[in-house]
Amino acid sequence: MSPQAEKPFIHEAALCESGNVGTGTRIWAFAHVLPGARIGRDCNICDHVFIENDVVIGDSVIVKCGVQLCDGLRIGNRVFIGPNATFTNDRIPRSGQEPGESAQTVVEDGASIGAHATILPGVHIGRGAVIGAGAVVTRDVPPHATVVGNPAVIIGYQDNAEPADAAADAAQGAGGALGKPIGSRLDLGVGGCRLERLPHFADMRGSLTPLEIHKGLPFVPQRVFLVYGVPSHHVRGEHAHHHCEQFLIAAHGALSVVVDDGEHRREIRLEDQTVGLYLAPMVWGIQYKFDHDTVLLVAASHTYDAADYIRDYSSFRRLRAMT
Repeated sequence: MSPQAEKPFIHEAALCESGNVGTGTRIWAFAHVLPGARIGRDCNICDHVFIENDVVIGDSVIVKCGVQLCDGLRIGNRVFIGPNATFTNDRIPRSGQEPGESAQTVVEDGASIGAHATILPGVHIGRGAVIGAGAVVTRDVPPHATVVGNPAVIIGYQDNAEPADAAADAAQGAGGALGKPIGSRLDLGVGGCRLERLPHFADMRGSLTPLEIHKGLPFVPQRVFLVYGVPSHHVRGEHAHHHCEQFLIAAHGALSVVVDDGEHRREIRLEDQTVGLYLAPMVWGIQYKFDHDTVLLVAASHTYDAADYIRDYSSFRRLRAMT
């Protein structure tokens, strides 16, 4: 490769004061890059983008027109930032008052940020997350989540192994995916997780679903708890366990559960009291989209142990890769 080919392209109408710009990166007209900024390889910085000093941008990042990247921002690889998206670095700005040390805002690999989105300082946007156009992001966004609105709330998760509707059909046994007979099982293809049809009885007095060892429940529970009173847009879970197994039943109402083994992901709608979800160890679990007055029953194979929790998704992926 010739020395000329190794250089980034800087448009003659751009002002790039940084000497740390990677090979193959293009900086277009009227963009302004301050001296301390670091930009990776094969990026595309479009017209009228402003990048401050304490900004680090990874490889293959696209920054569309009119975006301001402020101090304290760390952007991973393969990130897309839509037109006029704004990153802020001071929660309480005042005229004539310089902000103190900028809170670090992180956008992990593969995330996409829609046009006119506003990101508050100190927010962490997870790997593969999608920020809808015009969203106002006031708190951390989990990996692969899709958020919209002001303030932004989670409406779904990206890269499910199957569409959410198909997963919901599986939870209901529609189309024979999960059989009606007691003991029918459906392997979800995610880290040993499965759905199981529980024993159940109904007559004119009402319905009963017993939970028995080895008849749906694959372990002797050491802890049972209820999750309830969750506003529909709030998210529970967002962790994995080293050793603890769990069994989930929508005792009342309905909710969505995402199971993720680091490579495969699937979303299931629990809304049938005769269906249980086995959540295996070393699987990332998320519960969200709670209907009003939903009660989630969880049986756990271990008593509470803070050391058994894995709460950082990147750490979880590294541990999965080692197994």
